Amino acid sequence: MKVSLIQMNSQGDKAANLSAAKALIEDAVALEHPDLVVLPEYYACLGDTPEETQASAETFPEGEAYQLMSGLARRLKVAIHAGSVAEKDGNAFYNTTLVFGPDGSEIARYRKIHLFDVEITGGTVYRESDTVSRGDEVVTYRVGDTTVGCAICYDIRFPELFRKLADKGADVIVLPAAFTLMTGKDHWEVLARARAIETQTWFLAVGQTGSHAGGRKWCWGHSMVIDPWGHIAAQCSDGVGFTSARLDFSYTGKVRANVPVARHHVLA
Repeated sequence: MKVSLIQMNSQGDKAANLSAAKALIEDAVALEHPDLVVLPEYYACLGDTPEETQASAETFPEGEAYQLMSGLARRLKVAIHAGSVAEKDGNAFYNTTLVFGPDGSEIARYRKIHLFDVEITGGTVYRESDTVSRGDEVVTYRVGDTTVGCAICYDIRFPELFRKLADKGADVIVLPAAFTLMTGKDHWEVLARARAIETQTWFLAVGQTGSHAGGRKWCWGHSMVIDPWGHIAAQCSDGVGFTSARLDFSYTGKVRANVPVARHHVLA
């Protein structure tokens, strides 16, 4: 299985972000011919305020991002793990991943479970739960014979979710993110490699990069493909772009045979 990870610098202009995502996906497919393309968290709009994010929210399947990604998947004949977008469902808003199969059909929908409520040293406050509702479903889907698990950004700090994804048979776990620069420089790689090692899966950590909100917010980037032994198999350079890797599931089998942790769990 071949994957391409799209690293973006999304801003508050939804139309411009969607245009940029479309161009990057088309370039990656033309050059790399992947089976699965992955976008970062809030690829369609990463605004300055929660009000901007809510204003960009979509109902499905009518939304612009939904229709664009479904159409791209169908036209390019590739599965697209469409990062996340703001979803409006009644009076509630969710941070939602959509996945489209090569025929353009929706094959998975995951609403972020763990919401980012922190105060960063220096006074920057993030209160995702003030405006975003919590998901409650552990989600996997299939690309061919491969089972793929879903997570988003702050989920990475909660290994119990990834244990559940592994228990559901995940061979690959995908984590779109907009990881902050402050935490990303110290925790992004460490956590992503730990989740890959614990679950013995291929781990795709796909981030936003650079400055946002007029320079008031920064994202770490460093999108990575990590193998089941915890080694980085591919990584984006700083800036907008993409990286690709071929996932060798025979190697997954060797890792799981050599250290059979899935058979050794004691605590539920």
